[in-house]
Amino acid sequence: MKNTLQIAAIQFDIKWESKHENLRIIEKYLSKISETDIVLLPEMFTTGFTMQAQKFSENMEGETIKWMELWSKKLGSAIGGSIIVSEGSEIYNRFVFVTPEKEIFFYDKRYTFTLAHENMYYTKGSNLGIFEYKGWKICSRICYDLRFPVWSRNKYNYDLLIYVANWPKKRIKAWDTLLRARAIENMSYCLGVNRVGNDGNKKSYPGHTTFFNYLGDKLATSIEDKNNIISFNFKKDEMISTRKELKFLDDIDDFKFQ
Repeated sequence: MKNTLQIAAIQFDIKWESKHENLRIIEKYLSKISETDIVLLPEMFTTGFTMQAQKFSENMEGETIKWMELWSKKLGSAIGGSIIVSEGSEIYNRFVFVTPEKEIFFYDKRYTFTLAHENMYYTKGSNLGIFEYKGWKICSRICYDLRFPVWSRNKYNYDLLIYVANWPKKRIKAWDTLLRARAIENMSYCLGVNRVGNDGNKKSYPGHTTFFNYLGDKLATSIEDKNNIISFNFKKDEMISTRKELKFLDDIDDFKFQ
């Protein structure tokens, strides 16, 4: 188990429905990263938040997964972000986490964004989205999931809560506020990775990629409206010590999902 975990997040302008162009952009940023345990990318980092699900979906042996495996091995870092994945007749907005050893963990977005009719093109996920890497328990979530606190309730004693997103400028105050709230209520490091730029639906995204600690203190944040990388070295022992002192997680209620 590692007490410290170095994590970098790439905030960038995702080119609309242009997988190869986006992968080339990301590669330029990856080439600047060294000695990092995890690299995080935004939601639908190859396409932007498109509803052309069938057109742009790949399976788990597809080009993007192979690209993630290649760069993960090259950097010696795990890489995580959301892409469009098909399984049989179902298509998911899926967070995929690939390690240098070619281990793959994934989470399918549970709360599809009905305001943009995501529920009409993508299947609602049901898997828990919690996995372990280097002795850290990680809970992965996607964008709209942020608005539903019960789904992220820390009854599994996770250490990191990650949200990758395409969260628009119009509602960015909610993004900033809810990320901090999820960190505080779950006594967990909470990381929000958002995009910048404009998409094919003329939606504008300001970034606000931010890392919070277990008390809601801001640890690192991106430059607004700019492509950039933010990085931080997280320490597990400090969080554990605070949890032992402030035993708020001991009083969590249990909820049953229908």
